Amino acid sequence: MTGPFLYDDRPEPLHTGEGRRRTGLLIAMLAGTVAVAVVMVGLMGVFKGSAQDQAKEVATVFTAALSQGDVETAYTLVCDDVRASVPPASLAEEFLQPGTPEVTGSRGDQLDGSPVQYVTVRWDDGGSVVETELTVVPEGGTKVCGTQLVN
Repeated sequence: MTGPFLYDDRPEPLHTGEGRRRTGLLIAMLAGTVAVAVVMVGLMGVFKGSAQDQAKEVATVFTAALSQGDVETAYTLVCDDVRASVPPASLAEEFLQPGTPEVTGSRGDQLDGSPVQYVTVRWDDGGSVVETELTVVPEGGTKVCGTQLVN
């Protein structure tokens, strides 16, 4: 067999040297991933807001929905205990006061070892003012779990 051959009889190895270990690169990538995770957890508070801000927002949406007759929206914002004891048709009787609701403040506390926010709502009915305090708990999101008259 003579003549030009398309391939050499003995192909040369493509990699002539020993492989290099890249442990430094692997460690740097792992450390970078951990750093990004820590930063994202830290930024969650910035984007979601503090527990106090979340409680005020939920109380505002809850009271506005109730005062406008949107029981479906309000019912999605109550905790499981309220759902078990108050049917949707009776939700307004339990939580609604006459007048226009305005969230005026909140304070954090502990209830049975769990964090809770007490949100003050001012109901102004043309000069007649009633203040209530909504109990807001973290339960699969921020949920309204009770109310009481302040004055």
